Amino acid sequence: MAQDSGPEAGKTEKEEAPKMNPSRIILEHVADAHEFHFYTFNKKPVSIPLPVILYSPAKGWSVFMSSKFEHGDATYNGYRLLTEEYIQDKKLDEKIYKVGKIWAVNEAGDVDPSVKVYDLSLGRNAVQAIISALILIWLMPGIAAKYKKGQGVKTAPTGFQNLIEPIVTFVRDEVGKSNLGNRYEKYMPFLLTIFFFILINALIGLIPGTANVTGNIAFTGALGILAFIAIMFSTGKHYWGHIVNPPVPGPIKVIMWPVELMGIFTKPFALIIRLFANMISGHIIILSFICLIFIFGAMNTGLGWGTSPFFVALSLFIYLIEVLVAFIQAFIFANLTAVFIAQAFEGGHEEGDGHGHSAEAVVA
Repeated sequence: MAQDSGPEAGKTEKEEAPKMNPSRIILEHVADAHEFHFYTFNKKPVSIPLPVILYSPAKGWSVFMSSKFEHGDATYNGYRLLTEEYIQDKKLDEKIYKVGKIWAVNEAGDVDPSVKVYDLSLGRNAVQAIISALILIWLMPGIAAKYKKGQGVKTAPTGFQNLIEPIVTFVRDEVGKSNLGNRYEKYMPFLLTIFFFILINALIGLIPGTANVTGNIAFTGALGILAFIAIMFSTGKHYWGHIVNPPVPGPIKVIMWPVELMGIFTKPFALIIRLFANMISGHIIILSFICLIFIFGAMNTGLGWGTSPFFVALSLFIYLIEVLVAFIQAFIFANLTAVFIAQAFEGGHEEGDGHGHSAEAVVA
């Protein structure tokens, strides 16, 4: 009995202790969720719950706050928010039953896959995108109203207008005029909206506990579709003539036709993937450095404490870089959109005022 309560028992407990899963932790932080989770204090999560909107043909509509799930520890109205502990305890297939998804449950509290559930909830990505849109709608008309009154035209700009004006001027000169020539004014509202919407979402996403909206493929996909629509509405005879009748020898045209048609869709696709990859990678790197502290700490307590200042410093460095990346990626998305629109013009924008450089040169 003494041996059972000695070192061997301690060894068994150590072996049975739950191991850290960095990949799962990182993916959960960058994925969508039904709440804004900031931190956990004394095993009590501090978060802001979001509305849950569910429809089931068998149960009808259900609308309530995600706090009813008690962070996945409770069922509510016949539904359950799956957690890692619940999936492992019930030995569910992780490929089907994913963490953070809502499933219907039976009276015993077990998942009931026979009940179809449509989740129309406002996740943190959607809520944060709405907040960013409201900030943009509140910000820009207010600044425009000051210019209409002559403030910033006849007198020096003041307040927030003083901060925004150089950015607007930069986008106008380096994105609009340089790529679109004399036609830039027509597209400036669209380009400025894209630039500031990406920028605001990226900066808000750097606040701990918020969502990385710009690192969500659905968000970048929606922006890419809008860019695609703007490009298509800017096309002319020259654009389609180049696709239908490429300037190459006859036999080569057969090869170029599918290539040219594919090029119509690869341009917005490149915008989508470029923004998504750049914005999600920074968050993954920061989370990886933080996880390394706990990984080394699990190996050796002294090693964990000794390496923590180094990894914290690296995380802060990448965090500051991410602020710069937010501006750069907003500029690149708006600039490439302007480039692709310019290429869609009949005859290009070389017919403009002459101070812009060709779209082909910008792409190169």
